Amino acid sequence: MKQVQQNSSWKLLIQLIKETKPPRLLISIAMVLSLLTTIAGLAIPLLTSKLIDEGSLQSLDGRNLGGIAAAFLIQAAAGAVSVYLLARVGQHVIASLRNRLWNKLLVLPVSYYDSHQTGDTVSRMTNDTGVIKNLITEHLVGFITGVISIIGTIGVLFILDWPLTLVMFSVIPLSLLILIPIGRKMVKVSRGLQDETAGFSANLTRVLAEIRLVKASNAETMEYNRGRIGINKLFTLGIKEGVIQAILSPLISSIIIVILVLIIGYGGIRVSSGEMTAGELAAFFIYLFQIIMPITSIASFFTQFQKTMGATEKIMGILSLEIEELEDGIQKFDTNQPLTLQELTFSYPSSDPILKSVSFSVQPNSVTAIVGPSGSGKTTLFSLLERFYSPDTGRIKLGELSINDLSLKSWRSQIGYVSQESPIYAGTIRENICYGVHGQDKELTEAAKMAYADIFIQELPDKYDTEVGERGIKLSGGQRQRIAIARALLRKPNILMLDEATSSLDSKSEIVVQDALQNLMKGRTTLVIAHRLSTVIDADQIVFLEKGMVTGRGTHNELVNTHELYREFAERQLRVPDG
Repeated sequence: MKQVQQNSSWKLLIQLIKETKPPRLLISIAMVLSLLTTIAGLAIPLLTSKLIDEGSLQSLDGRNLGGIAAAFLIQAAAGAVSVYLLARVGQHVIASLRNRLWNKLLVLPVSYYDSHQTGDTVSRMTNDTGVIKNLITEHLVGFITGVISIIGTIGVLFILDWPLTLVMFSVIPLSLLILIPIGRKMVKVSRGLQDETAGFSANLTRVLAEIRLVKASNAETMEYNRGRIGINKLFTLGIKEGVIQAILSPLISSIIIVILVLIIGYGGIRVSSGEMTAGELAAFFIYLFQIIMPITSIASFFTQFQKTMGATEKIMGILSLEIEELEDGIQKFDTNQPLTLQELTFSYPSSDPILKSVSFSVQPNSVTAIVGPSGSGKTTLFSLLERFYSPDTGRIKLGELSINDLSLKSWRSQIGYVSQESPIYAGTIRENICYGVHGQDKELTEAAKMAYADIFIQELPDKYDTEVGERGIKLSGGQRQRIAIARALLRKPNILMLDEATSSLDSKSEIVVQDALQNLMKGRTTLVIAHRLSTVIDADQIVFLEKGMVTGRGTHNELVNTHELYREFAERQLRVPDG
């Protein structure tokens, strides 16, 4: 079973590398140069043995010395170039892999991010690709040249003196019986360390991203204890890895000493009997080190390879996921048509239905307000309209077309979305307003003025080039909302969705933002989620959602007269205090 998994892992890695289309010419040149490096390395001990056997400085052969110098030069030059070329190939593979993975992450549906922590996904992009990069750029070169060197060296040793070679290799079967179980244990610990590191990284990302919540909740001690558990697990696994290395290193050293003793003892006997020369015995020692060094590289390769298998499986898991096809579907369509929701039912995985047979129509260039208690499915409804999710049953139509038949990119380009806490990115005000569109300065300024954002922007030292800080922390809530409205205006959407866009603002900011929203709503089909009925009583249509179902629909006056819960909402929120 393990062998099948190993073969499958090899195939996965090879498939992953093939899909990055590595430059074959560079690989071929690198392989030829690696072979040349090995041949030059194999020639050096033979030439050295002749020098030793010549016995005196006076009898030194200039051609022999020149041959050694040339072999060293070829080995160094060819080795350097081959290592550079293989490293370049490795960097190409990793750059291509990261490009594929980044492209994939951007077109995965929102449902993927609902079920995966951001830190874990970031770990796939950085840590896991880094593990593969290390295998290719650092260990693969040593593995390839090491294998070629060992095969060539063993061949030369058998030609040089096969009895001594057999004695030397008699230690290997016994060594493998000891080393293989230890190696398997190292693999298990390495994979555990890799998984634990990814989990620890995900936890760090989560905590540091919400550091203000941590501090406001006095949760420093709690998060420290959680982090300490992760650190202790990493410490324990690191100690286990250290113990295995502590056993492995002296064991390998002992095996090398045993081999040296065998060569010195048995080789000395063969030199004494005249069956081999002193120069050949010296060559044997040099060849021995030409085997030992590559074996170390090969062992490192297999240790890294085991780490890479876990990383490969996780990356392939992401690359095999279904994506949002942004361009497929109808590219051009008329948005000046009714938007109809027909019997929509939707539930998140492993949860009860959030929406149940929701049906209503939105007329073009009208305002439809969606109200109801918290948890009734209002924001989920907006997510279905954005096509972040697909309904379990039912459909949404624009005129006679299902919105699923429309190009996702074209459909979303028609929508302007302003939420309760519109996302602001670290960067300048200009970059935030122009995010996703290419607005000219004139259009940018007009959008900012209509959003009443230009007022405070002009008072800032760097105006539109002012840095807003991570998640817009340097701006007030009202300023962030006005930038979000300017962003929506710059998109020039035909359909507008406002998700409680003023609920978190103070009364002064709310007045300014409401004025900006009025500018944004002109001539557009608008859907508004609002807890405050004062903001939607003039809507053309109010839809009341209750426990995922539409329980009322009409104007404000109609619902006050016909819908008991809406009437309670209205009386509670709109009642004028007695003077």
